[in-house]
Amino acid sequence: MKKWVFLLVMLLPLGCEAIQQEPQAVNVEYSNMGDQAREAAPQKKAPTKTQTKAQTIKVTKSQVYQGNLLLVNKQYPVHEEGVTADVVNLFRDKELTQGYVVLDKTIRLSQDVAQKFQTMVNAAAKEGVSSFMISSGYRDNKEQGQLYKSMGADYALPAGYSEHNLGLSLDIGSTQTEMNRAPEGKWLQKNAWAYGFILRYPKDKTEITGIKYEPWHFRYVGLPHSAIMQEKNLTLEQYLDFLKEQKKVSATVEGKSYEVSYYPVSGNTSIPVPVGRSYELSGNNMDGVIVTLLP
Repeated sequence: MKKWVFLLVMLLPLGCEAIQQEPQAVNVEYSNMGDQAREAAPQKKAPTKTQTKAQTIKVTKSQVYQGNLLLVNKQYPVHEEGVTADVVNLFRDKELTQGYVVLDKTIRLSQDVAQKFQTMVNAAAKEGVSSFMISSGYRDNKEQGQLYKSMGADYALPAGYSEHNLGLSLDIGSTQTEMNRAPEGKWLQKNAWAYGFILRYPKDKTEITGIKYEPWHFRYVGLPHSAIMQEKNLTLEQYLDFLKEQKKVSATVEGKSYEVSYYPVSGNTSIPVPVGRSYELSGNNMDGVIVTLLP
């Protein structure tokens, strides 16, 4: 993978009125300082008044298997601690399903992800795109096992090896037509990143994901990750490799600054974060964690 040093890229505004009204979804700028830049920096420097004090957080091995950035596939299964704790039945929560429909009474999803999905479909409705449906969300291992048994390896994954076992993924449909032709599918492919969602299995990335194109399958990863992945045309696999290579990436999404850092974790690990700054912590389900400093 090509290394980028002092890279600054701007993603031009999408030009959609509804998107411009949303606070998250206009511009993306990001830059990173790779290993060469860090090695060239002075090793010792007297503290200044503007330097930020750091605190240390303790990270255990179990954190590698928790969070929004977990890679789940045939090689890396979902660990018990990786399942989101806020899974709810969408059919029973009428407030969560305003603006879209669910296929049946069994559809479940992370409550937080459902709220973000609702924000996204409300924005789409302002552009006249309003026939969204969730056809599948969270599945427990029993449900996944039954699906695998009935559909076979060509169309399903074994229990524990599907993103649907996380609670962060959902199959989105249209009540009008199939997603590869529906306005809902086209809108999502252009705009979902602005709300923290990614098209998990793109058409031209089958060799990387191992899964054929699925225009209906979206995954929540959050900002700024979805913005960087969109701008650089990266799958989740590629993005996690990119973070491991670069170690630290800075991103600005509509004037809000983020800093994303990768840390390898093989046991108990101490990680520095600025005092007083909010952050999110996610494992990659492989060998480390990603710390995201929030605006």
